Amino acid sequence: MKAKKIFSLIFCFTFISLIAFTDVQEDKSPYRKGIRENIQMLRLLKMTQALDLTEEQASKIFPAINRVEKEKMKINKEISQKITELKLILDKEKLDENEIQNVMEDLKGLRSLLKGKDEELENVLEENLTLVQRAKYLLFMVDFYRGLREKVNRARILQQRLRKGEKR
Repeated sequence: MKAKKIFSLIFCFTFISLIAFTDVQEDKSPYRKGIRENIQMLRLLKMTQALDLTEEQASKIFPAINRVEKEKMKINKEISQKITELKLILDKEKLDENEIQNVMEDLKGLRSLLKGKDEELENVLEENLTLVQRAKYLLFMVDFYRGLREKVNRARILQQRLRKGEKR
């Protein structure tokens, strides 16, 4: 039971990180979509190596991972919209508590859906991976997204430096 809680915490951290690095709004260009697809492909290739997956395991978990991530991205987009809505409501001079309550309940429901998606994926992994592979999966996901975040931050800094250089 304790291992399941740890798994869930790390899993949530991983996907919160994913949200931080990817734009949950609709892609504004095919370039962004291509980058996202390349990152997903790289992740799957590296995951296959890190977990030493068999073809059978890969054929079962990859479709589940992709499906759940797409569903979670849609839910996260809805959460983002609700948060924006909540900010607008709170910026009004006259606050409507019923309106606030409705948005808060919507957010709670959406967070519950996210938790359900995490549990759904966790069940697929438990059915198809060994205990050691599941542990490696957790470490891989944390390391992969940490590394991705660092690369994205470096790219942003470089882009800012280039822009400053152009202004001079």
